[in-house]
Amino acid sequence: MKLIGILLIVIGILMIIMKEVNFTTKKEVADLGPVEIKKKEQHTLSWPLYAGIGIAACGVVVLAAGSRKTS
Repeated sequence: MKLIGILLIVIGILMIIMKEVNFTTKKEVADLGPVEIKKKEQHTLSWPLYAGIGIAACGVVVLAAGSRKTS
């Protein structure tokens, strides 16, 4: 439980700091024998600020519940 709580806190903090992630995918448009046409598409994955805060808060709750259970 302790590890899961710490991971949730770290992921939540990273989501607060990095509000979006950009990545590129390659897509094959046409394949005409020796000639290949490929297209690069850029995508953006974004999330709201409260999602990162919520995940970090869940990590704190899991961490607190795990430490309370063992003592």
